[in-house]
Amino acid sequence: MNYRRLGRSGLKVSEISLGSWLTFGKSVCEQKATDIIHQAYEVGINFFDSANVYERGQAEIVMSRALKTFPRESYVMTTKAFWPMGDGPNDRGLSRKHIMDQVHSSLKRMELDYVDIFYCHRYDVETPLEETLRAIDDLIRQGKILYVGVSEWTAAQIQEAFTIADRYLLDRIIVNQPQYNLFHRDIEEEILPMCERIGVSQVVWSPLAQGVLTGKYRRGEIPKGSRAYQSGESSWMKKVINDIFNRKIDLLDDIAKEYDITLAQLALAWILRQPNVASTLVGASEPSQIIENAQASNVVLNFETLQKIEEITAI
Repeated sequence: MNYRRLGRSGLKVSEISLGSWLTFGKSVCEQKATDIIHQAYEVGINFFDSANVYERGQAEIVMSRALKTFPRESYVMTTKAFWPMGDGPNDRGLSRKHIMDQVHSSLKRMELDYVDIFYCHRYDVETPLEETLRAIDDLIRQGKILYVGVSEWTAAQIQEAFTIADRYLLDRIIVNQPQYNLFHRDIEEEILPMCERIGVSQVVWSPLAQGVLTGKYRRGEIPKGSRAYQSGESSWMKKVINDIFNRKIDLLDDIAKEYDITLAQLALAWILRQPNVASTLVGASEPSQIIENAQASNVVLNFETLQKIEEITAI
């Protein structure tokens, strides 16, 4: 496993990280989740991602229980807040009250003294950004959060946060968590160049397009035991999987075979070609998937291969 610095901080994270969305506390039983998390740790993954809203905290509980086997200083744990956690008017967003309540609730659930990274799960248009950043900065001063990140913010929103942080000497954002994969490349136009300039790394989610880039959903067939089938995403996949899409998958699979790797490993290695990407966040329902995905950290695609991939995705 290779490791990269997160933003301009001194924190180093594994190029492949393990997430808990749609899996832990839901479709994967706790014993299997524990096996997956332990396997991830054994192959060198030190970066584990969760959020308060994932199964209303159950994903945090499952992940933290499994990680208690290992020294706290040896892994990086994250959580998030923004989405509703109740029916009250202050049970959502990025107000000072909601952030304080949710960070303390997450720490209590996980039985931790601190989280390494706290993400603003989305941008809150109803709360002054200075209020949000001051609340997070106070939690950093208290030692309950070490670093701050955001998820799915625009380039302008991230830049605004930097301006405010610098004006009031608050801790800067060091990481953004956007969706990014071979078929979803929106961040390349504005987010990547701007974040490279100011020192914010990307930790990308859905690198395998919800499993589509494993090749198992080609021809529109959704296996009954798959996560897509269990999470109700099969209808979405059936819409996007057409003849052109299948052609692209087949051609990408041919390239993977040239490297003697899987299609999933090719997709992950393609993402890691970006120096601004610190880690690519994967989910898993079996320990074997973690072993396979982790091996992508050592795959380097040459220029000619990258050109071929560009031509294929442009079809």
